[in-house]
Amino acid sequence: GKVQVKSSDIQVGDLIIVEKNQRIPSDMVFLRTSEKTGSCFIRTDQLDGETDWKLKVAVSCTQRLPALGDLFSINAYVYAQKPQLDIHSFEGTFTREDSDPAVHESLSIENTLWASTVVASGTVIGVVIYTGKETRSVMNTSNPKNKVGLLDLELNQLTKALFLALVALSIVMVTLQGFVGPWYRNLFRFLLLFSYIIPISLRVNLDMGKAAYGWMIMKDDNIPGTVVRTSTIPEELGRLVYLLTDKTGTLTQNEMIFKRLHLGTVSYGTDTMDEIQSHIINSYSQMHSQNSGNSTSSTPSRRLQSSAPKVRKSVSSRIHEAVKAIALCHNVTPVYESRAGVSGETEYAEVDQDFSDENRTYQASSPDEVTLVQWTESVGLTLVNRDLTSMQLKTPGGHILTYYILQIFPFTSESKRMGIIVRDESSGEITFYMKGADVAMSTIVQYNDWLEEECGNMAREGLRTLVVAKKSLTEEQYQDFESRYNQAKLSIHDRTLKVAAVVESLEREMELLCLTGVEDQLQADVRPTLEMLRNAGIKIWMLTGDKLETATCIAKSSHLVSRTQDIHIFRPVTTRGEAHLELNAFRRKHDCALVISGDSLEVCLKYYEHEFVELACQCPAVVCCRCSPTQKAHIVKLLQHHTGKRTCAIGDGGNDVSMIQAADCGIGIEGKEGKQASLAADFSITQFKHIGRLLMVHGRNSYKRSAALGQFVMHRGLIISTMQAVFSSVFYFASVPLYQGFLMVGYATIYTMFPVFSLVLDQDVKPEMALLYPELYKDLTKGRSLSFKTFLIWVLISIYQGGILMYGALLLFESEFVHVVAISFTALILTELLMVALTIRTWHWLMVVAEFLSLGCYVASLAFLNEYFGIGRVSFGAFLDVAFITTVTFLWKVSAITVVSCLPLYILKYLKRKFSPPSYSKLTS
Repeated sequence: GKVQVKSSDIQVGDLIIVEKNQRIPSDMVFLRTSEKTGSCFIRTDQLDGETDWKLKVAVSCTQRLPALGDLFSINAYVYAQKPQLDIHSFEGTFTREDSDPAVHESLSIENTLWASTVVASGTVIGVVIYTGKETRSVMNTSNPKNKVGLLDLELNQLTKALFLALVALSIVMVTLQGFVGPWYRNLFRFLLLFSYIIPISLRVNLDMGKAAYGWMIMKDDNIPGTVVRTSTIPEELGRLVYLLTDKTGTLTQNEMIFKRLHLGTVSYGTDTMDEIQSHIINSYSQMHSQNSGNSTSSTPSRRLQSSAPKVRKSVSSRIHEAVKAIALCHNVTPVYESRAGVSGETEYAEVDQDFSDENRTYQASSPDEVTLVQWTESVGLTLVNRDLTSMQLKTPGGHILTYYILQIFPFTSESKRMGIIVRDESSGEITFYMKGADVAMSTIVQYNDWLEEECGNMAREGLRTLVVAKKSLTEEQYQDFESRYNQAKLSIHDRTLKVAAVVESLEREMELLCLTGVEDQLQADVRPTLEMLRNAGIKIWMLTGDKLETATCIAKSSHLVSRTQDIHIFRPVTTRGEAHLELNAFRRKHDCALVISGDSLEVCLKYYEHEFVELACQCPAVVCCRCSPTQKAHIVKLLQHHTGKRTCAIGDGGNDVSMIQAADCGIGIEGKEGKQASLAADFSITQFKHIGRLLMVHGRNSYKRSAALGQFVMHRGLIISTMQAVFSSVFYFASVPLYQGFLMVGYATIYTMFPVFSLVLDQDVKPEMALLYPELYKDLTKGRSLSFKTFLIWVLISIYQGGILMYGALLLFESEFVHVVAISFTALILTELLMVALTIRTWHWLMVVAEFLSLGCYVASLAFLNEYFGIGRVSFGAFLDVAFITTVTFLWKVSAITVVSCLPLYILKYLKRKFSPPSYSKLTS
């Protein structure tokens, strides 16, 4: 019977039932399904980032059993290979021992259901083979590192310096005391008194600032749909030097358009597709008139054709053959949405036998395939139904042609091609169709003089090319092939090699039918965006899984490589010597873009890692094609390691996740390939063009503001510590606090918090200017807004101001010591507020509000808190004397001290802007 189990309790060898739309809990072999066809669809978007459905096949031995309960009555076992990383391969065997001759069946990837995929049709039963850490999905995840921004690291360095200063200052004070009495106790008292040097509120302020930047980015109407998924690194956006981008779906839309069909002597483009349509309609109407006339006449006419292949076929028949091949050789399944549309249920064609066009959608493993099938539909040959064993095409005349699928050889990245063997129901002919990349197919098809040249021409136009070929087989040839093929599929060792060898025996002297060209459109505004990023001094690398030709032509059409630049294509290398020669050849070229394939890259990195990275970093643009996901991440880590500069990765598919997580700043695009990348990224955007504004405006602002904020918070602590130091040294190095604890707390929070934090709203350049002059971005990458130089300037300012405030108060104070505290503290607050005003570059109404609010708070606390501090006792604690505060002398003394502490800085700032203005102020004036 059935038992509900928690997925954590599942063990290897359990039989599990998974309903439709449920997630599969662990890796299992697919034994049985409720579908009549013996197959089911699963959605794998969480596993490989593909949005389309995959077809999985039940083990036929168990699928044939009459009832579900019979699974318990048979005696069988499954052999599976050890757990491994590759989600696209599996080898195993299924053996049933209790039948008379023991039944052996080979298990491949299409008999498996991997964990974290979702069943899209029917109910499935499977036997668990891997659980927990051994499942494919878990083995493919890496632990993402916690990203820390460069600014945070720099501030940490400064904080360490401040700590050393604190210790040094305390020791100096104790030394000046002359180590009298319990000096170590005094040392600790000084450490506590000066502890305000260490900016504890820095982290709080910065984190609130980061949250504010994130909120501003999400609220920006010019880049709608942008999501900030991390609150720790918005400043990184202002410091990027390398941008690593994926091609498909990031620079391009991942929407294919069928552009060209080439038959060797004649080529059809988008404007001449109607000719193809008329040819197809003619050829099919002739065939049907023949068939209806007498059923035998169709076969002899074909016989003649095959016996005399030297006759040049007419263009019409060649088009007919080519279109038929494209309509049959694929992995596409038409799916019919049901009439009522009940909760999106899919009713299969067997149910209503109604192949109406309006509710048909195609499911396939790549958008290219769907495009080809949609194109054959547009010229009149429509795929209306497909299951495991047959396919049905509808002719322009409305007749249904049925083809039985005998074998299917799926596309793999190694073979770069896919094949299918079909038998025509009406004539019984067996044909082997094949389509694939030109590199793989050029050796398989019969000799011809146009294929290579035309492939080159199409690639230069930015089209993806596929070569289509066919071969007719006799019944005997096919039977012989089938027996060898099944034998190879059962072998346990080197199965893939043996199977490939058997298939290759068929792949000889195939008849070349046609060459198709499909265009992948660029995303909106890719060119101006790349242009802007290049002007901003960002080096752009394109890492793609696509083939070299396509990658090169996209690089040209997207202006990743400017028109005038040379492109150096790195020849494929396999050994150390070849790599050495090739690197030397590349070294001689100047200012040219580099195009290199993944395997050559591996070789170069293995032997000449340092030299290669050094050369590549000098290039204006680098394109790496045929990269695996792990390789992408590896390149990111290399750049970080060798250059020490900040890197940013941008991608849209599950295959870019590792690269996004490895980079200092990962940006995901929500695209056709699912949401995996945008969920793993630190920032997710909806279109590539938004990245310009994200970096130029938001990155710039976040970095500049955080730098100002961080230094200001440090300055705030330093001033008060300087005052404490001056105070102590005047009073014979007594370790006595200058201000009550309450005042200290108020100083760090309510009196100065708002204005200092309002620096978060500051901007030095208007967004329009920043986008118009991306060159401004170059200055940021040098990191001059926050460095030891600027830090030392702030330290000097703090010491100067602290000294002036304290000495001024001591010089001007009257009869009572209480007045020193009152005068100096008031002057201190005013100085801080004025300093904020000095730092701000562009005023914002909230800043003004913050300034007056803080001043108001301070005045109010002067009035109301006098009881709290106690007026009677003339001690260090007594702070206020209302009668004194309201006098004119108090006011002029405070003003005088404040002016002395702030005016010189205003004058210096004015002179500096006059004589060495920063680059942005030249533009704004």
